[in-house]
Amino acid sequence: MSKRIAFIGGGNMASAIIGGLIKQGLPPEQIDVVEPFESARDKLQASFGIFARAHAGAFLSDAALVIWAVKPQTFKEATLTVAGHTKGALHLSVAAGIRSDSIAAWLGVDRIVRAMPNTPALIGQGIAGLYARDGASANDKGFVEEVMATTGQSIWLEAEDQLDVVTALSGSGPAYAFYFMEAMTTAGSEMGLSREHAHQLAVATFAGASALTQASAESPQVLRQRVTSKGGTTFAAISSMEDNDVRALFIDAMYAARERAKELGDEFGAA
Repeated sequence: MSKRIAFIGGGNMASAIIGGLIKQGLPPEQIDVVEPFESARDKLQASFGIFARAHAGAFLSDAALVIWAVKPQTFKEATLTVAGHTKGALHLSVAAGIRSDSIAAWLGVDRIVRAMPNTPALIGQGIAGLYARDGASANDKGFVEEVMATTGQSIWLEAEDQLDVVTALSGSGPAYAFYFMEAMTTAGSEMGLSREHAHQLAVATFAGASALTQASAESPQVLRQRVTSKGGTTFAAISSMEDNDVRALFIDAMYAARERAKELGDEFGAA
């Protein structure tokens, strides 16, 4: 962690990566951030001691890696002031949907890696799907792995369109877990528990089930079957969900997320 790294965008995902880099020993002085919103710049200063700039400039030419942490809607516009300063850099995009062909056309470079991380990266427990264009070397991929390791796990994908699936599965996935935790908390409080206790039980149950799955050699299906005794309480709950097609609806929801990722690339990725 000795190379200079620049971030275009200084929001939550950028902050997660910045925090991980600093924990791994990268000095804040080796990190540049372009962030148009003053409140976000102030937060970066308070959290990491980083002086973020409102506009791109020649200082970006020193960056070995440029990390694009902008919204899909603003990606193309952001490249207009950055591209002239970053021709020699490796580029890593964490923006959903925007395809590498569009990024290459906007920036005039081919050393591009796309990543789809998720919000547990904020505490170093994330997982990201990675895809590299042919212009990215083995050393480039190793550099990206080193950077992303500060936020959790990562996997390399063979085809770029698989990133849309990763977006639907793990990129949006934490929200699915939060959604079910919300529902469990509401049900628990409606049935007589305090909301605080219901929340504690729901969160601990998800954390424990996840840890058990990671520690076990058995599939989630087998683990579920082991606690679903016919005629028991879990059986009643699972049967209710099956009767209401919860599994099918949940799978449909993930397809909807994947389609939206594709739409973002179509809508905001035109060169």
